[in-house]
Amino acid sequence: MSWTWRFEEAGGTELANPPSPAHPNQSDAESWLGEHWRDLAESGVAQTTLFEDDRKVYGPMSLSEQ
Repeated sequence: MSWTWRFEEAGGTELANPPSPAHPNQSDAESWLGEHWRDLAESGVAQTTLFEDDRKVYGPMSLSEQ
């Protein structure tokens, strides 16, 4: 199993960059996002969705500070 984030523009269009690293479990994926969300937001990511392989777990979730 692989846990990854799909990074999106505000309208939901998937961004090709930056790519999400693969994580071995949900906890690691969520911890990684917690450490990197500000950098992702500054690079143009507006929202993100978590996937376990091809299964959507939750999202989209805004990266806005508001």
